[in-house]
Amino acid sequence: MTGYAVATSESAAGTLTIEIKSVNSRFLDLQFRINDDLRALEPDLRTAIMAAITRGKVEIRLSFGRKAAGAGTQALNVPLLNELARLQGEVGKHFAGAQAMSVAELLRWPGVVEEAQIGQESLQADVAALMNRTVQAFVTSRQREGAALEAMLISRIEAMEGIVKRITPLIPQVVAAFQQKAIERMQEALGLASQGSNSSLSRQDAMERIRQEVILYGIRIDVAEELGRLSAHLSETRHILKKGGQVGKRLDFMMQELNREANTLGAKASVKELADASMELKLLIEQMREQVQNLE
Repeated sequence: MTGYAVATSESAAGTLTIEIKSVNSRFLDLQFRINDDLRALEPDLRTAIMAAITRGKVEIRLSFGRKAAGAGTQALNVPLLNELARLQGEVGKHFAGAQAMSVAELLRWPGVVEEAQIGQESLQADVAALMNRTVQAFVTSRQREGAALEAMLISRIEAMEGIVKRITPLIPQVVAAFQQKAIERMQEALGLASQGSNSSLSRQDAMERIRQEVILYGIRIDVAEELGRLSAHLSETRHILKKGGQVGKRLDFMMQELNREANTLGAKASVKELADASMELKLLIEQMREQVQNLE
């Protein structure tokens, strides 16, 4: 599912920003864009996002903008100053007239003045709090899209239920037509058998052929079981959607079952109406399958 969220927090050291965005994917694929000095926080971010979602190609960006140097934000590198003092003493031993470095020169020496180090624990706590807030907003955005997808899936379920309702009354008519055709064939076969010994079919052979045709054709046109399973699968799919939670994998399975019944219905179709209904069902199922693969 697609989703987007961004959040910012201010601290004494600077500005933290976390951005999360995702696109559809059957699996969970996390990509992090983090400054090198904050790379140690990636495991915490990964844990937070994996606790919230299970599907999607997700990109997480963490940036930290330090504030410009100001009062209390700079410090002297004391070890470096001590080393400079030692070196200056050594130089003085060899060159008694050498002039000592001024304060201004010392302050300009690379590394003498540095930004105060940011407490790692404090920064980690700030990032964790901001990540929780961003993830909540991200999940909310995905829930809004999920509600829209649910409405679409329900509409497809209703359309399939309408198709099943429409073709169910046709089955008795198809069976009745079959019975009439079987009677006509039986009469024809019996007529051939009664024409005399020259007939290639005896009465017993004719009855056996008719019996075989009746059995085979009866199996072919019997779709009541498929329609019953279709109705049951549609009801279960609707129940899964209404129950909510992590429904993606369960709906994947239901799409397989629905497609199996629709294919069987098409294979057994003995009249155009049933063949057309099978095609309509498979089209609706495919539309649902494309979206189901993106749900949590």
